[in-house]
Amino acid sequence: MRKLIIGLLTVCLPSITSAAERVGDFTLLDHNGDAHSMSWYDDLDAVVFLTQANRCDATREAASAFDTVRTRYADANFQFMMLNAEGSRDRDAVSAAAAEYGTDLPILMDDSQTISQAMEINQAGEVIVYDPKSFSIKYRGPVENYLTAALDQIAAGDEVSNPEVLVSGCEIAYEMTNEASISYADEVAPILADNCASCHRENGIAPFAMNSHQSVQGWSPMIREVVMTRRMPPGQIDPHVGEFDGAPGLTNLEVQKLINWIAAGSINDSANDPLTELTWPDTKWHLGEPDMIVKIPPQQIPATGVLDYRNLAVPLTELTESRWVRGSEVSPGDYGVVHHVIPTVIPPSGGIARGEGLNSVLALNPEVPTMAGYAPGYSDRMEKENTGALLEAGSTIVFQMHYTTSGKETVDETELGIYFYPEGMIPEERVSGRPAVNPNIAIPPGAKDHPISASLELDRDVYLQSVLPHMHFRGKRVKYSARFPDGTEQLLFNNPSYDFNWQLTYHFEDPVFLPAGTTIVVDGGFDNSAQNPFNPDPSINVYGGEQSWEEMFFGFMTWKDADQSQWTTQD
Repeated sequence: MRKLIIGLLTVCLPSITSAAERVGDFTLLDHNGDAHSMSWYDDLDAVVFLTQANRCDATREAASAFDTVRTRYADANFQFMMLNAEGSRDRDAVSAAAAEYGTDLPILMDDSQTISQAMEINQAGEVIVYDPKSFSIKYRGPVENYLTAALDQIAAGDEVSNPEVLVSGCEIAYEMTNEASISYADEVAPILADNCASCHRENGIAPFAMNSHQSVQGWSPMIREVVMTRRMPPGQIDPHVGEFDGAPGLTNLEVQKLINWIAAGSINDSANDPLTELTWPDTKWHLGEPDMIVKIPPQQIPATGVLDYRNLAVPLTELTESRWVRGSEVSPGDYGVVHHVIPTVIPPSGGIARGEGLNSVLALNPEVPTMAGYAPGYSDRMEKENTGALLEAGSTIVFQMHYTTSGKETVDETELGIYFYPEGMIPEERVSGRPAVNPNIAIPPGAKDHPISASLELDRDVYLQSVLPHMHFRGKRVKYSARFPDGTEQLLFNNPSYDFNWQLTYHFEDPVFLPAGTTIVVDGGFDNSAQNPFNPDPSINVYGGEQSWEEMFFGFMTWKDADQSQWTTQD
């Protein structure tokens, strides 16, 4: 780490070292909960940061001059931001600081301080000019005198003549574990075992196995990158909004330990290797062996082409007695071609009576079991204790199967596993729900953040149980908010980096009470630009449709009616 320069300097002098040090790509959330990935800005010449700390005179004094520089380069190919390097983790305090500065700039919050450490930030009030193409620092120093010269040179495609200039400011204190003291066996291996190894194992869905120290050490540069960019663990959401049961992500301390252990050489300081001792159930079912397995007929999938959805009806001939369902799980036969599976239970009486409109058509019927579907990252569903629905003998399950070709012919044999309550046990509570939907989608070519929203109004008191946002390749971000009848609002859920590859259900640790008359608003955004690495074609208009290169916008939700007495009295 650069030597910390302490003391007031009356004159800023160029240093003799170069600042063009590669930091790597990274992603941070700002004080508004929006995500900023540096690789997404690689169509720019630079990202210009003013390092910030709350209650720091140096930041306050530099903010005005920084804003003047931003105005001067309003038409240049630069992005200006601030970066809170002190690990504040207090959005209200950072927002208050932004209001004090009078700035509308995003303030990135480095909660774990690992990005600030990698950028060797030692004081607030310093400017960092970062190249989003090479992921390196082109200039560090004060706002005054040298910054504009550096930006002019960068805009002209020239090397920065004074890349590192001494500057005084508020010292940043790091709450870091000493690199040399981090134990692989006692600290790092448990982090990997708890958060990574269930996918990164032999015959797992991940591209390599974390089954030994040697493997992890070899992959450590990649591990560092995906942790710094928040790509792994997958499906991370905004940790400052709500409490969710089992939500993926590492704690700030875990991030620090993992990144610093890698920086120290990824050494195993022990004769033990806990990753070699991990064992996994000898079954393909995450929830354990099912009580009943429903097999769809084998499906021939061609090597190429666009395939229509298939709706396959499978009568439950083996179910001779009605049973109460607690859970279910989909096991795709060929993960390479199964895009999604949506099972729907049709009771012996026939179709499920529902209201008009797309929201009502997709509503969950609390009297009929809702089976787990499948999409990348989502395959099983287990209800809370004492919650379930009756699967009647004589029912049929209709599977909506969406296949995508993989370049080779194959046969898919997907199965649905069902888990019953013990015979004679009748759960007293039911789950229902409904999605907020907006089918009116028209995204112009090259749009980096095309907004969209959907909403629904509750006609009864409910306890919100879970949310599951759904978009396709161009999905970028999504939030759920509640607008209460008294006019107040509450942010319920925020996924600032939506990833089509990982469509997870997020369960609230404590269900959220929403009174009748509450409107649930789902706000999202699409990225139809070349900056979106999953975008099939940024040059076209994109409309709503069933295929992945078209778009959808669904905000699925499950809840329990606050009044569950109707189910208890009927049992």
